[in-house]
Amino acid sequence: MEPVSEAIRVGGATGDLRLHEFRSRIFRNTRLLRVWLPPGYDNPENCERCYPVLYLNDGQNLFEASASFGGVEWQVDETADRLIRGGAVPAMIIVGVDHAGKERMREYMPYRSMHPVVLRALGRRYPDFLMKEVMPFVEQSYRIATSPENTGLGGSSLGALIGLYTVIARPGVFGRLLLESSSLWASNRQAIKESRLVRVWPERMFLAVGTAEAGSAERDRTVVDDVRELAAILRRAGLSEKRLRLVVKDGAGHNEAAWAERFPEALQFLFGNKS
Repeated sequence: MEPVSEAIRVGGATGDLRLHEFRSRIFRNTRLLRVWLPPGYDNPENCERCYPVLYLNDGQNLFEASASFGGVEWQVDETADRLIRGGAVPAMIIVGVDHAGKERMREYMPYRSMHPVVLRALGRRYPDFLMKEVMPFVEQSYRIATSPENTGLGGSSLGALIGLYTVIARPGVFGRLLLESSSLWASNRQAIKESRLVRVWPERMFLAVGTAEAGSAERDRTVVDDVRELAAILRRAGLSEKRLRLVVKDGAGHNEAAWAERFPEALQFLFGNKS
């Protein structure tokens, strides 16, 4: 659970972005954790202040275009800096958890799958990876407010699928959940089936999808229908408009640019002050 090197500060990011090389015993591999700290974190007057935290999967795609898939990033650092300075959200820490490269699909798939073929899925280990390795390290290294209402998780595509699985498998840990373009089709829609049995959901959830995600009209409709079905399950479970926001963006694709565009609304809904 410990890093194998000291934090490296990234010069090109907006604000204070620190990289930790992180070794996982659960997955037996190494990846980066990208920790973005809010304005004023190191100021003396904040030395005893603890901050909400949002963990996001596919950390490579969040902060730097040079590291991101296709050279497009979520602009998490710019968005969070702007919203914090404007008072729209509280000062908070955002942790990008990198995927494991060629092992990404196996780690993000909690179920065996034939389409695509993933016979040795590792995703059932992911909740323990987060809660027994990543989160303890972050909490030991930074000043974190650890209650569920101050703890968020999110991701896109398969990173959203494993986020959904994590809150199903470990209810009550994360009070905020961001699901972008979730791969709900995986393993014959197993995550949707399991969601029907869940009784404890995060206090706030942001679900979003575009209408041009899959490359054909029929598949696009299926992707949107799956997200709408998940939203309906959540509504039946008692999530009101204050707890659940569903965004279906006309013409949006399955890419970092679409997720970056929706991130300001997502962050404000999940962590902003509401009556």
